[in-house]
Amino acid sequence: MEKNYFVQSTTAHRQWTLRSLLKPIISREEFRNHPAIKLKFINHVQYIHLLTRGITKFLLSWVLQKQPCKFCLEHLHRREKKKTQSESFRCKCSQTENNREAFLEDGSGRLVNGLANNLNFQNVLGQPLKNENGNLLSDDGLTAPTSNIFGANSIEDEAWTLLHASIVHYCGNPVGTIAANDPSNSNTLNYDQVFIRDFIPSGIAFLLKGDYEIVRNFILHTLQLQSWEKTMDCHSPGQGLMPASFKVRTVPLDGDEDATEEVLDPDFGEAAIGRVAPVDSGLWWIILLRAYGKCSGDTSVQERIDVQTGIKMILKLCLADGFDMFPTLLVTDGSCMIDRRMGIHGHPLEIQALFYSALLCSREMLTPEEASADLFRALNNRLVAMSFHIREYYWIDMKKLNEIYRYKTEEYSFDAVNKFNIYPDQIPPWLVEWMPRRGGYLIGNLQPAHMDFRFFSLGNLWAIISSLATTDQSHAILDFIDAKWSDLVAGMPLKICYPALEGEEWRIITGSDPKNTPWSYHNGGSWPTLLWQLTVACIKMKRPEIAEKAIKVAERRIATDKWPEYYDTKGARFIGKQARHFQTWSIAGYLVAKLLIANPNAANMLVNVEDAELMNALSFALTANPRRKRLRKGPKQSFII
Repeated sequence: MEKNYFVQSTTAHRQWTLRSLLKPIISREEFRNHPAIKLKFINHVQYIHLLTRGITKFLLSWVLQKQPCKFCLEHLHRREKKKTQSESFRCKCSQTENNREAFLEDGSGRLVNGLANNLNFQNVLGQPLKNENGNLLSDDGLTAPTSNIFGANSIEDEAWTLLHASIVHYCGNPVGTIAANDPSNSNTLNYDQVFIRDFIPSGIAFLLKGDYEIVRNFILHTLQLQSWEKTMDCHSPGQGLMPASFKVRTVPLDGDEDATEEVLDPDFGEAAIGRVAPVDSGLWWIILLRAYGKCSGDTSVQERIDVQTGIKMILKLCLADGFDMFPTLLVTDGSCMIDRRMGIHGHPLEIQALFYSALLCSREMLTPEEASADLFRALNNRLVAMSFHIREYYWIDMKKLNEIYRYKTEEYSFDAVNKFNIYPDQIPPWLVEWMPRRGGYLIGNLQPAHMDFRFFSLGNLWAIISSLATTDQSHAILDFIDAKWSDLVAGMPLKICYPALEGEEWRIITGSDPKNTPWSYHNGGSWPTLLWQLTVACIKMKRPEIAEKAIKVAERRIATDKWPEYYDTKGARFIGKQARHFQTWSIAGYLVAKLLIANPNAANMLVNVEDAELMNALSFALTANPRRKRLRKGPKQSFII
């Protein structure tokens, strides 16, 4: 009778290096003469992965359709015994330094991570192995297509395994996830660091699964980094700036050459390519802080004095007065997810949507006190001004496009229709043909005499989530995505922007950036991580069928392609030319999308509901006379932090 063999793990986060386990077996002469050598070894060992939650223990099951030889089992026992002895001397905090070897390729090219240490081989009587349709596998079923072995649930199981393998520990506690864990690329650059923006989908995935500790640790440790001294060429940026990323390093202990300690080494942009400023880091941090409180029910974190101070420092930095005439946040190029030169300097939509969401989240979490009255007043005024500005001037649909086409220019009056002196000739030819009759979107940027008509996915999706867009506009954006599915989704969701910069425009705007060539990376590339933002937006507008359709598109190939960072070409046909495999936020983005579709109410921790009080204030502002004499402001009052 055929037998099944089960491998049980008793440790949650330590890893079992399957590849190093199997290499000695495959290299030995006895194995080469083994009858099963006619088949690939990974097909000899049929892999079914079951990940259980709730008791912080992983159950990894191997079902062997064929009776393995005595040599195989003895070697596994011998290798595991040595492994268990050596593991007891390893610090958990440094596990991510060695997790690049913790993978095993299956027949389809996907990597599967084993999370087992103490293996107990049990000979258990079982039934013949069946495929996902319930049919018995034949003798040659070992070479069956992997689609029969890996169902949709197995993709999720694999994703969870990979996500846990990316966890970084600091002093024995989980504090984040590395950006990518690609064993095929030895040049890690900064992909072995914990990025603030990259961790957001990971953190939300952990929250949805009830793993609150890692998110809490991440919030508090990054808060400590906020107050670090940060300089570049003798210049120090604003005090409330959050780092772009951090890395756990082991350094010698002062006064003792033999002892070491772990430290967090942050990067505020002074080491980043192009020295770009991480403007969005603080905004994402506030959004995650609110999500943690809503999901876990633990509001003690956001009520802490140091956390309240951290929120105020970020707001003070963002609400500071400047020369700008607009209520939107003025930033340099490359200050958000698009962190290379792409012509988004000024007032990019992505930053404005995150800023608006962070303002609403902050207002909800800040403790009311007399000293914060001025801060609340400034916050509310900015929310009203921003919502009007974005909804009125960033919106584009066929009707608005026709209005711009008929604009008069050089208007000088308070009642000017063309307030920003936009020339009709700026309307790009591609937009005239591309704009559908139904639907619309928020443009990418607005400055004097300049409108960036490109469609930026993250900014539009987060405008829906944060209620920066009106209800009608939010539905129109989803209508637009649905109408332009072949362009924005195509072979993999979702285009980061559309269309790509090409020719002379690409050379001038990107500086001939070889990484941002047309339809690659930030210049029209497709990013799987955007799947979770699309899902939240669709759930908020009660249109989950759009997200479900996108998830099905992603499931066709994302696991087989080894969870790449991004895809190239207009139809997302190729894995990105410089894309990392096993990109953590691609993995986490898929998991969050699946979890939210299964439990739509959980999306409330990310959604901002339109505020009736703000809408009343906005209505009053719209009906007021724009030509009224402006009142002199009282003496400037600083925010007390």
